[in-house]
Amino acid sequence: MNYVDYYAALEVERGATAEEIRKAYRRLARRYHPDVSKEADAEERFKAISEANETLSDPEKREAYDQLGRHRTGESVQPSAEWDSRFWQGAPGEDIDLAELLERIGFHGGAPRRGQDFEIATSLSLEDAATGTEVSVEFSVQELGDDGRVQRRPHTARVRVPKGISDGERLRVPGKGGPGLGGGKPGDLYIDIRLARHPRFEVAGHDLYLQVPLAPWEAVLGAEIELPTLDGRLKLTVKPGARGGQKLRLSGKGLPRRGEGAGDLYAVLQIVTPSVISEKEKQLFEELAASSSFDPRAHLTGEPSHV
Repeated sequence: MNYVDYYAALEVERGATAEEIRKAYRRLARRYHPDVSKEADAEERFKAISEANETLSDPEKREAYDQLGRHRTGESVQPSAEWDSRFWQGAPGEDIDLAELLERIGFHGGAPRRGQDFEIATSLSLEDAATGTEVSVEFSVQELGDDGRVQRRPHTARVRVPKGISDGERLRVPGKGGPGLGGGKPGDLYIDIRLARHPRFEVAGHDLYLQVPLAPWEAVLGAEIELPTLDGRLKLTVKPGARGGQKLRLSGKGLPRRGEGAGDLYAVLQIVTPSVISEKEKQLFEELAASSSFDPRAHLTGEPSHV
């Protein structure tokens, strides 16, 4: 069989803890998930890190994998007789790849065995996160066929995602993982939540940020403007003398929290000048320039002070 370096696939050291492996998988799964990644090899990388996590997150499989020793990816490896007697009583000389070999670990015993846990990354829209939704996730579970060999069977699970879940949360669904063997309990399913990029809102936890353009005269004179929110449009009063970069807080108009309450929506003001103006507008701006005493660069005049 050909060796695959699962530690390299997850970008961790061989001595990594279970928590470090879990965090590495979540980070890479979010980066290479085919639904959100723009990387050219996203689907291939996602499959590779999922296979690596499937082995390294299972203590029994990880021990068996580590006992194979260190090799280069693609290098031909033949388990020793000691390894075979300890971890797997397979057919002598059987041609099998590494992933399938490790899948079979522990299936030859008759004791009850808990089903495998699965961790799946999924992408949600901001609107679905705000209202709650149901997602369908696909993975393959291991089961014993009539011939006693391990088989992989496609499996689909539908999971209810509660409203107010935030980016990076890990949702545990008990009993929705792989089936148990010999009367063992089923494993759990973990859903890593990734919020897809939104065309209007930037997300920070449960708070939302919205860039709001203002015309120069709106900033100077004040204005009443209309803004979009997750639950409809509302009016916002901008007081005279607004500044670019100023943040106006709309309490409770952010992403709902699980349970009660919601984050806030921050309107970030931007002063935008027109790129095309009429002759009349040009004349008015010239009159303003001639009559105004305002100097936006007053702080740059004079000699700088030295400490």
